[in-house]
Amino acid sequence: MNTQKIAYYLLHKGTIGVLLLSCSMLIATIGMAQKKSKQPLVVFVTGDHEYSSEATMPKIAAELEKNYGFRTKVLKAYPDHNAEENIPGLEALKEADMAVFFLRWRRLPADQVKLIEEFLQTKKPMVGFRTTTHAFNYPKGHPLASWNAFGEWAFNTPPGWGGVDKHTHYGHESSTDVTMIEAVADDPILNGVGKSFHVRSWLYQVLPKFPSNGSKALMMGHSVNPNTNKAYDNPVAWTGINQYGAKIFFTTMGHPEDFDQEPFQHLVINAIHWAAGKKIPKKWAGPIDIHVPYRK
Repeated sequence: MNTQKIAYYLLHKGTIGVLLLSCSMLIATIGMAQKKSKQPLVVFVTGDHEYSSEATMPKIAAELEKNYGFRTKVLKAYPDHNAEENIPGLEALKEADMAVFFLRWRRLPADQVKLIEEFLQTKKPMVGFRTTTHAFNYPKGHPLASWNAFGEWAFNTPPGWGGVDKHTHYGHESSTDVTMIEAVADDPILNGVGKSFHVRSWLYQVLPKFPSNGSKALMMGHSVNPNTNKAYDNPVAWTGINQYGAKIFFTTMGHPEDFDQEPFQHLVINAIHWAAGKKIPKKWAGPIDIHVPYRK
């Protein structure tokens, strides 16, 4: 007997039937709610002037919800991406099972920084993109100026742009050939990604000191058409344990055109599963429709 026939039968048995039907529907609703509440909650924290993270990250979040059994929440700078001093809703980090950061040169107020600090102290897993190496840009002498080194604390990257570690890139006219490191080819994050692909991101220089803290490099980048003859290959994706004791995945890729590339999409989805402690999907749901412009 199908569901429609059962409902018809119960409804024609009077009050008891209606009650039974209502109870069965309520139980089903509760069951679905309980199932969803067990799905990991990923909170995305975005705010950058250049790479349209407030547009690319919601696309990734939607894919995680649609095809991979996650709950997500995307936080954005307000009133727009150029607002350096406000990302409303950071209280969501209190409920997060993991966080994804894509920031650039923010100067958030102390109460918002405190919410990020409290999350770091939970040692919950984190994923980071590109300009999060220089997520904050407080002036010298500011009470929060030490947060300019957030990338180093959270993702084992250089502690901000330039400086003694000479964190830089090889020019906006360049792009990057990305190659899997053969020695770690069996890492689950690389499953289905492919051995090589090309991205629009100009290569970030992080060597020789970074990624730090014993991080494991997964993929290397080779600059194409660099602005210097001193350019050299650098890691573009790695895993590790950060200074708080949390497991992390970081990539220096993240130009919006990178998200058009299916291998990069696959890498990102795999990395979020890995960070959340979920098995890497055996079946890839297919390419994600991400077409977001670059601003500069």
